[in-house]
This record gives sequence, C-alpha cells and structure tokens, in this order.
Amino acid sequence: MNKVIVYTQDNGTVAVVVPTPEALETRTVEEIAIKDVPTGKEYHIVEDSEIPTDRTFRDAWTWE
Repeated sequence: MNKVIVYTQDNGTVAVVVPTPEALETRTVEEIAIKDVPTGKEYHIVEDSEIPTDRTFRDAWTWE
C-alpha cells in the first residue's frame, strides 16, 4: 500500500497528491505534503486504497 496526500482546493475539489518513488527516496510523505500543499490548507495522508478507483464523478469527491 502507498500513501497519498489529499486536501480540498479553493474551488472545492479534492486534490490527490501521489508521491513518486523518486521523491520518496529523498523525502518523507509528510515532507512532500509540507512542500506541495498550499500554506494553511488542512491535508490528510492516507492509504491509496482509500481513494475511489472510479473517477467518473471525481469533481464531486469530498473529503471529511
């Protein structure tokens, strides 16, 4: 299982940041979140299995 970073963007859509294996060679997932998530945004680090695989309604996803 792999970890991903999720946060809600200003327009209300959910962003899913998937760290590359190369990035994980030099940084932790937490460090990547600090670098890539906009300042002040709440984010969560979760298993990729928690992200829906059906992307049909991706623009309607929410994160709680």
